[in-house]
Amino acid sequence: MVRLSAIFIAICMGLIAGSNGFAVYLRFGFTGAESALVGLGVLTTLSVYNAVAARKHDRVEATNQIANLARGSGDLARQFAEFARRLSAAEVKIDTVVDRALATAQPLAAEIEELSTLVKQLADSVASHDAALARDRRPPAAVAGATPVAPATSAPNLVPIPAPQAANGASPAPTPAVPASPAAPAERPIPGFPGLDRDGVIAALRGAIEGNKIELYLQPVVTLPQRKVRYYEALSRLKAENGDLMAAGEFLGFAEAGGLMPKLDNLSVLRCVQIVRRLLLKNREIGLFCNLSAETLTDAGFPKLLEFMEANRAIAPSLVFEFTQSAVRAMGPIEHESMAALAELGFRFSIDNVTDLRVEARDLNERGFRFVKVPAPLLFSRVGAASTDIHPADFSDLLGRFGIDLIAERIEHESTVVDLLDYDVRFGQGFLFSPPRPVRAEALQGVAGDDAKEGGKDSAFAGAQAPGDAGVAKSGFAQLARAGTRRT
Repeated sequence: MVRLSAIFIAICMGLIAGSNGFAVYLRFGFTGAESALVGLGVLTTLSVYNAVAARKHDRVEATNQIANLARGSGDLARQFAEFARRLSAAEVKIDTVVDRALATAQPLAAEIEELSTLVKQLADSVASHDAALARDRRPPAAVAGATPVAPATSAPNLVPIPAPQAANGASPAPTPAVPASPAAPAERPIPGFPGLDRDGVIAALRGAIEGNKIELYLQPVVTLPQRKVRYYEALSRLKAENGDLMAAGEFLGFAEAGGLMPKLDNLSVLRCVQIVRRLLLKNREIGLFCNLSAETLTDAGFPKLLEFMEANRAIAPSLVFEFTQSAVRAMGPIEHESMAALAELGFRFSIDNVTDLRVEARDLNERGFRFVKVPAPLLFSRVGAASTDIHPADFSDLLGRFGIDLIAERIEHESTVVDLLDYDVRFGQGFLFSPPRPVRAEALQGVAGDDAKEGGKDSAFAGAQAPGDAGVAKSGFAQLARAGTRRT
């Protein structure tokens, strides 16, 4: 539209200039050249006037637009100030509500704590009362002239009480027999530790850890349905005195009771680092799950463990630390800070021993968890469906939206694999694919030897040898493994 207007104005100016030149030619007798010059001058004058008028119009329009922008900016500034005022008022209200809630909850928490103390005292009193009643309970005294007491052969647990002689020499009345105290039941033997009590088992376990007698087994984690080995899980085994291998679940309880978990974890981490280095020489895509306890995260020796892992941060993408679901739920601020320090080095985490499907996927992702191991029977059982707000078939998709892979473990039948494919499970682990197999000692020794040849670039790792060698005691991390202390 603007272009058409400009063309129309140009045509009009040309007609006006031509008319003036023609009028001068006819009226005043100018020659053709002179008339053309007059027409050209008129056309130039009109063009200059039109340009000046157009520029003035543009300037006025620009001034109006700037004024409109200024008014819009002022309105936006006022709206922003109003929003800031309302936000500040909302923050003040929220702080007030939180303070009121805390002030209301504190007396209630104190009352609950006092009530729990009273309930505990009541329980102790009832237990003491029951024990006193059990001690004072006696059978009723036999009436004189009643049926005589049965012979000892018919009541082996009854011990007759000798009656005192009567003063006149008459035969005394029969006295009741009281039950003899039964012999204390024999303490149940502990599998793998015959003849040892709890303290003896803890001492034997301490000696096994310090003597480097804990063996390491690997079980593969495969992709589904291709069944290609993608990860391994490191499992600890203890050789009992009778030669049987004890799974971790059989002796970890004694290790926790004796405060030996940091030592056991340090030794396990050392071997896992060695194994990962060995695996990476053959396949850069293989990873390893290494079990870790919450006690190690709060142990006084954790800074040394963190220093060792920092020296081996190159293998962080291939080493995954695994915690139980109960341990993850019971973690406090100290455990979270320790895990954050490991996550900053690039290490990832996994959850195993899952008993229900109630997980916060977003929170786990923010804390560095990338895997969740769930027993296959739990996914198919009604318990698994009742323990979460979604169907177990959608559990893998829920975790996948937050970058967490679901691993189905304890797979023992082919039919289980078929069912897991409907649940979109990408990884599986179990005896169907392979049982745990021992790690060859020469495999660990070879990796340690390669590190020693490199000139000891990693002082914490150089010199570490196969399990059972005296060289382990010379490695920097072996000293760390022996320096584990109880939780502080």
